[in-house]
Amino acid sequence: MPYLSKIALNPRRRKAVSLLSSPHRLHAAILAGLAVQPVTERVLWRMERNTTHRAEILVLTESRPSWQHLVDEAGWPGADGGEPLIADYAPLLERIALGREFGFRLTANPVQNVPRPTKPSEQQNARLKAHAERPDANDHRPRGFRVAHRTAGQQLDWLVARAERHGFTIPEANADAPAPGLKPEDSLAPGPAVSIVGRDILRFNKHRDGPRITLSTVTFEGRLRVTDAPALRAALLGGIGPAKGYGQGLLTLAPVRAEAAVTSA
Repeated sequence: MPYLSKIALNPRRRKAVSLLSSPHRLHAAILAGLAVQPVTERVLWRMERNTTHRAEILVLTESRPSWQHLVDEAGWPGADGGEPLIADYAPLLERIALGREFGFRLTANPVQNVPRPTKPSEQQNARLKAHAERPDANDHRPRGFRVAHRTAGQQLDWLVARAERHGFTIPEANADAPAPGLKPEDSLAPGPAVSIVGRDILRFNKHRDGPRITLSTVTFEGRLRVTDAPALRAALLGGIGPAKGYGQGLLTLAPVRAEAAVTSA
């Protein structure tokens, strides 16, 4: 049975600063919240920095976790609003049905595979050099390289191109009324109902003396329509894109505004 957790961290505590500065350390701390070790289940997580005074971590696990160690070391033990929230994820999965629409949020690492990077990193140069030194280098191409999409257009195209395989489409955004003096046909087409609300580049070392890891991350928000319910459930539980161990790929859903209004009426 999957569970979605929300854990509040206090960015003014030393341990929290250490965890928030390294996705590798934070991932290890999250895995420590599961009783069955070594961890073999899929764990997805995402960091949400809402204010400078509070950071929240969303975590999706297959088994019920305990986050007391994070609260004690990096949160607000005993304070109002300091306890983690742990919710059964099954009810959301059961609401996914063909044709239904949801609001969504996704932080991901949009990449493409290329035969040779334009500006190879230190690790990529080492791979190219090692391949060139092989006796059969001329007969075999080196394995492809993952290269981040850099522009907002490329990143949006990356998401739209993967939507169908993950069981959803992104419908057209609702068109606003044309400005005074313009006819409807003069207005620009609204495009897909998704936007980029955050972009970042994460740089950290997996180990003290290990190579430097660089991740280009993008946070998308928008509206999706279910086209394949089992595939979308699989995407929710399995994530989208690479670098899942470093806080990428967790897709979360919420009622669209119209549904939320009906629910609250």
